[in-house]
Amino acid sequence: MAQFDTLIWTITIILVFVSIGCSIACGRAEYRIGDECCPMCWPGKDRLFTSYDSPDDNTSSTLTEKHDIVIFSSPGNHVHRHCTEFTSTSCAPCVDSTFLDEPNGLIKCKVCINCDPGLGLKVKQPCRPSSDTVCGTLEGFYCLDPTKDGCRAAQRHSSCKPGQYINHTGTISTDTVCSDCTGDTYSDGSFTSCQPHTQCKSLGLQELRPGTHWSNSECGPQSSRIEPRIIIGVVASVLIALATITIILRRIFVILRKKRSLTTVTFSPVTVNAVEIQALTALIITRNGRTRSCSHL
Repeated sequence: MAQFDTLIWTITIILVFVSIGCSIACGRAEYRIGDECCPMCWPGKDRLFTSYDSPDDNTSSTLTEKHDIVIFSSPGNHVHRHCTEFTSTSCAPCVDSTFLDEPNGLIKCKVCINCDPGLGLKVKQPCRPSSDTVCGTLEGFYCLDPTKDGCRAAQRHSSCKPGQYINHTGTISTDTVCSDCTGDTYSDGSFTSCQPHTQCKSLGLQELRPGTHWSNSECGPQSSRIEPRIIIGVVASVLIALATITIILRRIFVILRKKRSLTTVTFSPVTVNAVEIQALTALIITRNGRTRSCSHL
């Protein structure tokens, strides 16, 4: 008998707690404010909501009589005034680049994201009261942080260096893939495949500059370039000619200097040249002749 009484009390307590829990819990289409379960503001709905009807067909309503008729406006809405014991929730639409895309009991809408071109983003779908902005990637960028419908951050496609070609062109979701040129081929970094070097000889031209992995061969007419050995020969010939002329001029100068020294007689302390000596001799002879003729008289 005592065990039966204990069982009865246990069941009674459980039922009390279940009753309290049921009275406290709010429906999936409601939110709690104090002791009240208020209807949520729904985005994208435009119909009457009664205590026997829920926006979610699989969710049973637990609204009381004060919630019997609630109008949900379209599109995104936020709570303008919470419900009371006698009034239902008052909702207002989102404005000024704000949105709410799910049932809520929020008093403010969420701010729409900004598609920053500095992050390689552009607007793919503009902000609406019931949906956030959807960003896409700018031309020449690929997405680093994809979302369900767009992208949160992007990066510019890599540029291939000279000597590399574009193996795989970058897309909105993948970066550019570069590969190196090999053999007698080249690319300036913008080619989708390495190009063979131009064969100057096959075109009847002279190779002015050999090709590299980043540049093509440079060709020109056969007479457009003087061979280095010819330049060296010309320079050497000019130098030899100048040296020969210098030696000859020095020898001529030495010879002239010697001849001049032979025709000059030096007296100490006076130097008299040969012409002056001859004139002086003639003068002496003339005077001597006059002296002799006078003595005979």
